[in-house]
Amino acid sequence: MNILSIKDVFYNMGDLEILKGISFDIEKGDCMSIVGQSGSGKSTLLKLCADMIPITSGNIYFNGKCYTRYNPIELRKKISYCLQTPELFGKSVCENLEFPFKIRKEKVNKQRIVKLLERFNIDESFLDKDIISLSGGEKQRISIIRNLLYTPDIILLDEATSSLDLENAKIVEEYVQELNDLGVTVLWITHSMEQSEKIFNKRITISEGKIKCMEVLR
Repeated sequence: MNILSIKDVFYNMGDLEILKGISFDIEKGDCMSIVGQSGSGKSTLLKLCADMIPITSGNIYFNGKCYTRYNPIELRKKISYCLQTPELFGKSVCENLEFPFKIRKEKVNKQRIVKLLERFNIDESFLDKDIISLSGGEKQRISIIRNLLYTPDIILLDEATSSLDLENAKIVEEYVQELNDLGVTVLWITHSMEQSEKIFNKRITISEGKIKCMEVLR
């Protein structure tokens, strides 16, 4: 069953054509990498899949239903998007990690927050830290944790481990693989061919806004 279908998608920025008729399907439970040179349109494609920017033409379907028929807030609860450059807000780590509960109008589950912090090798005392004091890698890990406090149907990751050291990158990879084993669909942009061959079952290569090839790796 296709959980996500991209059908003849174009995206223009002014007169510049970024994506040129992209079409492919993602089956439920796929762990798929997107590779290609910088500027090929990978990040734009992921933003479209996250419903962060409007499509110029074409359609994207989630569980057979066009994005335009979904409430955007409800869609974003089902599709988690981790940016390459993390966007944290407010003053503290705690504020960021309480946000997923508040947007759902649910009681903050401190136990769930602490458990996931520990899974990512972060001490509970980190909750009191000011955002401004965090390193780039720390911000990235907090951003990923915020996105995964509720298990989504689909995880979209844009080079999510690029600012992490090897140890913390491995922790993220292993956790995402665990979620994938539970049936969560993964779509991950990476520049690392080693990473793309190690943890993914499919790979799409994008070149100049078009799909160059789609491979089944295992």
